[in-house]
Parts: sequence; C-alpha cells; structure tokens
Amino acid sequence: MSKRDYYEILGVPRNASAEEIKKAYRKLAIKYHPDKNPGDKEAEEKFKEAAEAYEVLSDPEKRSRYDQFGHAGLGGAAGAGGFSGAGMDIDDIFAHFGDIFGDAFGFSTGRRSGRKVQKGSNLRIKVKLTLEEIARGVEKNIKVHKDVICRTCSGTGAKGGGLTTCGMCGGSGVYVKVQQTILGAMQTQTTCPVCHGSGKIIKDKCLDCRGSGLVKGEETINIRIPAGVSDGMQLSLSGKGNAAPNGGINGDLIVQIEEIEHPHFKREGQHLIYPLYISIPEAVLGTQTEIPLLEGKAKIKIEPGTHSGKVLRLKGKGLPDINSRIIGDLLVEVNVFVPKNVSPDERRLLEKLNESSNFHPGKNGKNKSFFERMKEYFEH
Repeated sequence: MSKRDYYEILGVPRNASAEEIKKAYRKLAIKYHPDKNPGDKEAEEKFKEAAEAYEVLSDPEKRSRYDQFGHAGLGGAAGAGGFSGAGMDIDDIFAHFGDIFGDAFGFSTGRRSGRKVQKGSNLRIKVKLTLEEIARGVEKNIKVHKDVICRTCSGTGAKGGGLTTCGMCGGSGVYVKVQQTILGAMQTQTTCPVCHGSGKIIKDKCLDCRGSGLVKGEETINIRIPAGVSDGMQLSLSGKGNAAPNGGINGDLIVQIEEIEHPHFKREGQHLIYPLYISIPEAVLGTQTEIPLLEGKAKIKIEPGTHSGKVLRLKGKGLPDINSRIIGDLLVEVNVFVPKNVSPDERRLLEKLNESSNFHPGKNGKNKSFFERMKEYFEH
C-alpha cells in the first residue's frame, strides 16, 4: 500500500514553518495518544503515522530530500531507511522523540515515563565519489562493521536470554522516594539506579557478549546518494548505526561525502571549469577543437584573435543542484601556450612578426585576467 503524503498527514501546507509542523504534530499526538485511546488500533496507527511524518518534516535535511524526491528520496522509508512509525512500537516512538510528550499533554504516560529505551551509538563513514557519480546520483553497497545484537541471548545480555525483575523498582523502572518535610510527605520519582529504567536485571551474564547484549558484526548497507552532493556533505541513515541492547533503537549511520579530484575538471559549486590550452597560431587564426565532458565529448570553436583568459560557456554541462532542477555550466578557460625554448628559425620568424604593430598588445582593455573575465561572466 502506498504511503500518504506527510504534509497531508499533519494537515499543513508544503511551505509550513518548523513551528507550524511541530504544533500540528502535537495536536494529532494528543488526539490519537494511546493513553487517551486504550485498545483503539486505528488511533494507534494514526499516532504512528503522525510520528513518522513529523520525524521527516522536522529534520531540514530529510525534509529537503522528501520535497525533492518524495518517499523514494528517503530510501523507501522515513529517514532514509530507519525510523518508520508503522515499523516500531509505541515505546520506541516515545524514546525517539523524548519529552515532546508527557505532562504538557494533560495526561499520564504511565509505564513509559519510567522505562528507559536505549539507543545505539551513531556510526560515521566516508564515501568517495567521482564527479561522474555526483552528476547522475549513485547507489553504493557499503560493508559496515558495527555492534549487532548477540544471537545467543537475543540482546538481553543474560545467560539463556532470561532476565530477572529488578528488586529495587519491582520492574517498573522507577524508583519512588518518600520524604517527610514540614509541609508533609513529599514524593520524588527517578529512574531506578539499579536497572537504569529497564525494570530488569541480569542474574548470569551471557558468555558470548559478557552481559552487554552486543557483539561485533558487519552489515552491507545500500546507500542511495542523490545527484548534486558536494564534498563534506553529510547524509543520515536512521537506524543503520550500532545496535542497542534489550530491544532498544539502533543508532544512525552518518555518511560523509568525499569528492575525488577529477583529472580534467575543477569544481566551483555547480559549475565545472576546464582549462583549454591552444597554440599561438591557433589563437591568432582560430581553430576547432574537441574537449571532454563528464559524459562524452563536445566540439567547440575558437574564434580568430582569441586572448588567453577568455571563458567559453557550455550551458547545462555542469553539475545538478541537489535542491532544485538547475544544472550548472561548463566554463572553458582558454590559455594560449607560450613555449620556453624556440629554434633559430622560429626565433627569426617571431622577431619578424614582432615588427608588425598587429602583434603588439593594444590598449583597449582586452588583455584581462581570467578572474576579471570570470567576474564579468557572473555579473552578466
């Protein structure tokens, strides 16, 4: 079944502000909260659906990908392969969003206020991309070494997988302390210091994971990288980081883009710069030459009398913008090659040409530097 539009779920326009999105989500969370709708499966599903929509639209990077590519831009699930309200239970959602719920909603969250769901740590990796891959977007299968759930104890950390109810909190995960004051008895509630909010303790540790619930493993992860990314940009894949014990939430995988230097092109934003070298006769007489593109080749014409530093533009032959459909240009910087050494015959020929006023630089401002020409290009 196809997913509903996230903006439609929250009932906000596509240009809604972050505050409007948060307000709309809180309204739905109050309406469909499980504690206000006990046993209502439809309300629970709507609660999860709203949480999934908010998880994406409250994150600027994920929202940008969703606005551009829809659900496909998130790897087939909210958060690029991680969080999905439909794929998690209610406790996971509460742990994921923290104290956005609670007393502010005007009702108790019951057992959830005490039990503490752990989250695994994030992983960071670098992915190297060529300009060709950046231009068209790419999928990469990356083998990641990470913490995974111990199969022997199913992540409990206990021998045989069995946990014992915590004697301090009686399994509630909450430690209640009552103090007598001049105003009467005062009750305070904190996370249980023995079980750290889980309500369970390990009696005998698992021999394979030594009680941690985790072992070292690896996973091959498919990473979909959209076209137009740049060096240093980070993509976040929710739930693809280190595992957490006791049924906790996996951490995230942070993917940092590293751009491989290209043998022909230099990148300037979405534009590409290609240095083209021509001979003095070619500059004077003009010529036709072939230059490389990211895909294929192109023929360009050099007009007679072309000066070194002239910039030719091939529109739409650069890189796409990740946030729009705009494609940059290929800027061809013409450089006239001047040899350091010449033969006696070449010297005599050059000396003869030098006698002609036609071969002396004019004072009409044509001999501008490359940077001056680039400035003029962008100003126009």
